[in-house]
Amino acid sequence: MELIKFEHIYYLYGLILLPILLLLFLMMMQWRKNRMKTFGDVALIKKLISDRPIYKYQVKFILQALALIFIIIGLANLQMGSKIEKVQRKGVDVVVALDVSKSMLAEDIKPNRLSRAKQYVSNLIDRLQNDRIALVIFAGNAYLQMPLTVDYASAKMYTKTITTDLVPTQGTDIEAAIQLAMESFKSSEDEKKSGSQKNKVIVIITDGENHESGALEKAKSVSKEGVIIHTLGIGSKEGAPIPVYRNNVQANYKRDNENNIVLSKINEVMLQQIASASSGKYFHLSGNNDVLESLVTEIESMEKKDFEERVFTDYQDQFQYFLALGLLFLVLDFLVSERRSKWLDRLNIFSEKK
Repeated sequence: MELIKFEHIYYLYGLILLPILLLLFLMMMQWRKNRMKTFGDVALIKKLISDRPIYKYQVKFILQALALIFIIIGLANLQMGSKIEKVQRKGVDVVVALDVSKSMLAEDIKPNRLSRAKQYVSNLIDRLQNDRIALVIFAGNAYLQMPLTVDYASAKMYTKTITTDLVPTQGTDIEAAIQLAMESFKSSEDEKKSGSQKNKVIVIITDGENHESGALEKAKSVSKEGVIIHTLGIGSKEGAPIPVYRNNVQANYKRDNENNIVLSKINEVMLQQIASASSGKYFHLSGNNDVLESLVTEIESMEKKDFEERVFTDYQDQFQYFLALGLLFLVLDFLVSERRSKWLDRLNIFSEKK
């Protein structure tokens, strides 16, 4: 649900011109100052050039910059939602639980496990239609990154921001991830009314290095409530070292107490058991699209449920106001003369007397 949006958001990239223009303006002002010094004493030259403007260059630049800002926003066409309707949708509730423990930085899957998993989640979101999706991240603890929604653009944005630094407690507590996913289902408005736990699926993406017990038992308990868990394993059986970063630069690899490099290996057996306990399926996440197609097929084959979503269905264009402001600042810029104004002269004389 969006209250404000831009119809042509790519025009906003034009705002990148502002710092460039500011830099060029400052360079020009410095160049003018240096040129003046080559002719003699600056204070004397200022007195000789009686019609030299004092602050008009800065004022004209500000007016031009404001005109550019409002014109760009006008071209992007800011739109505001003016009408809310209840839209009836039919789909499945999907909670994606993504492992963000440090072992997900292992590079046996290029560029690393976490980057590949995030790319997979983004591709999965692109394939959803009327299904609601939520994002849960977990390591030693689990956190809700985004509640159930059909706002796929926001879901992809949240996915891009996921890093291993979001969860301070290290580990891989899959049980906590499943528990939080179940709470996400129950907290939705539809579930408060119906109490139903059907038409729900949890997708767990992890290397399976579970450091906490209880994940299998938790999977069995949620299965009794009609929730399906699909597990996606990422990593290699041979394992890979876990990079250690300092100031975004790799400094070493994770080592044990005997200073040996620790290898992180995928635990497929446990992930297969979790999926099997909840009538779900296990997939090994690799470089091809077969896994995505298989998972989407599983989701689409589930029985759909009806739920209401309040969305803005009517948007009013606001571009004319911004273009008018941009034109106004251009007119003001045109009216500001390059020559020195008499009222500035009077102000300067008054300050000199003081």
